[in-house]
Amino acid sequence: MRMPRLLRGLVDRLVDRRMGLQGASVRLTYRRIFILPTRAGMGFAALLGAVWLAGVNYGNSMAYLLAFLLAGTAHAALLHTFRNLLGLRVLGAEAEPVFAGGVARFRVQLQDPDGRRRPGLFLLRESREGRAVDVPASGTGGLVLEVPAPARGYLPVGRFVVGTRFPTRLFQAWSWVRPDWGCVVYPRPEEGAVPEPAGGSAATGEAEEGATGDGDEDFRGLRRYQAGDPTRHVAWRLVARGQDPHTKVFAGAAASPVWLDWAALPGLDAEARLARLTRWVLDAERQGRPYGLRLPGEEIPPGRGPDHRHRCLTALAYHPA
Repeated sequence: MRMPRLLRGLVDRLVDRRMGLQGASVRLTYRRIFILPTRAGMGFAALLGAVWLAGVNYGNSMAYLLAFLLAGTAHAALLHTFRNLLGLRVLGAEAEPVFAGGVARFRVQLQDPDGRRRPGLFLLRESREGRAVDVPASGTGGLVLEVPAPARGYLPVGRFVVGTRFPTRLFQAWSWVRPDWGCVVYPRPEEGAVPEPAGGSAATGEAEEGATGDGDEDFRGLRRYQAGDPTRHVAWRLVARGQDPHTKVFAGAAASPVWLDWAALPGLDAEARLARLTRWVLDAERQGRPYGLRLPGEEIPPGRGPDHRHRCLTALAYHPA
């Protein structure tokens, strides 16, 4: 599958023109599948030619019989290798967001809709071949396609190969697939010690007392226990009586929201500001403190939680710096 850069560029343009951008589901039809001999197949062809020449030179009927047997085997192998891909359905979805410099992992499902077992299927991208999977009849098999994410923004999965060498490894059948999958790539967070945001606490990773909005000053009541509640706030007497666990709620001063502001970072270039803001978002989320984000032309009100974190990091990822 390796080829010179100029030839690869020509092949890429021809493939993109013929295949185009596919949707979330791709079915491998006759026009999408290609097949060529492998190195083992070329050696097999050379052996077949030598046996044939021996039969011609010496008039040996057994050599003719062996040559015909080998040719029939190769023809059957070519047919079965091609049929192992024919009709296969390739399914996938958006990958989980990653940070710049990481690797996006797309979960690819190979599905057989025709009731045929399909062994030895693999994915290939940029000459990196993954492990093979056997797809049962009318079933599915899962593979993971790893795509480097060098920069922030939207990362399309790009074009990759679904291939097989089953059953004899004499031929390799493959199909180029270019679905519309992708994922968000967050900016890489700044590393090391960073100054705290204006009006925020030091980014030490330790939550301030009362950061959850529940202080220890005045007892306010009970609520049903939720995963993650401090054990020292659990009403253990109720638990000892056999009742459902509850958490004591105290009325205390809640931590004030902190604003993460693009304009508060003079002297840094655009990418450095995005890295600093990304780090502040992660630190504030880890502390459990409400935070808002201000960017040129966009403002996200204070909040917290996985959805709020994703919203802020996505805004940073797509910011037109």
